[in-house]
Amino acid sequence: MTPLADRIAKLRNRIRRACEAGGRDPGQVELLPVSKRQPLILVQEAAALGFGRFGENYVQEGVRKTAEAPGLRFALIGPLQRNKARQALATFDEIMTVDRPGLVERLRQLAAELDLVRGIWIQADLWGEQTKLGGCDGPGIEAVLQVLGDDPRLPVQGFMAIPPPGDTGAFATMARMRDAWEQRLGRRLRLSMGMSADLEQAIAAGSDQVRIGTAFFGNR
Repeated sequence: MTPLADRIAKLRNRIRRACEAGGRDPGQVELLPVSKRQPLILVQEAAALGFGRFGENYVQEGVRKTAEAPGLRFALIGPLQRNKARQALATFDEIMTVDRPGLVERLRQLAAELDLVRGIWIQADLWGEQTKLGGCDGPGIEAVLQVLGDDPRLPVQGFMAIPPPGDTGAFATMARMRDAWEQRLGRRLRLSMGMSADLEQAIAAGSDQVRIGTAFFGNR
């Protein structure tokens, strides 16, 4: 077993145990490997082990990796500037950091021009850390959803969050917010929260996807 395969096996065991503790099906929790600044050969090894999609923080790195390995798929999990929106839509299957109406308007315009369908996640920040990590508060989420409307080219998948370190109660806050929007919109919305150090707490609160970098690929 390679070091990468060993780390993946340990992660899957952590996810399985966390799901069992919460009475959840492990198959309901997606493991999204974060390949930021990882060598392409290691990402390709992960693909050979069954992972077809990876999270990238930087648009240009995703563009490069897609060009070098067109069989791989990527989701953007880092901040998106308006001037890189065209490249992002052309490169990534999903944009997971939508957090302001102006960006939504630009994405809608470009999606229509390019005739592309891309999944959209709204990055939530319910703790006042927007300046550091991006994300929008409660009123901001409503504003983003209003601008998105029911655009078929930008279907809303759910909410992504990076809670403050150590604030495990933040996961429950996100779950309550997601539940409220599900009732309001009348459809299922997913939660992406939890990383290497806190995936168990995130799964216990109801996360549908954990984004794992270090515990998956190892230290860069």
